[in-house]
Amino acid sequence: MDRVYVCSCFGITEQQVKRHADSGACTPRQIASACKAGTDCGSCVRRIQAILGRGACPRRELADQGMPVLSELEDAA
Repeated sequence: MDRVYVCSCFGITEQQVKRHADSGACTPRQIASACKAGTDCGSCVRRIQAILGRGACPRRELADQGMPVLSELEDAA
């Protein structure tokens, strides 16, 4: 398995970020809440934004209202 690391500080892979996005994370801040990516040096935030893209987020309306939108997420091994 080829691992592409997005966040070197916490060892978070592109696949993990995509999984969190599939579980409802629509913003880099929500990714940070799910796995800490982007919370140390910050150099990965733009890459996280690129992974999330600018597409429609099915839960964006809830996020904009300040409501929780993330489902339970498992830690990646």
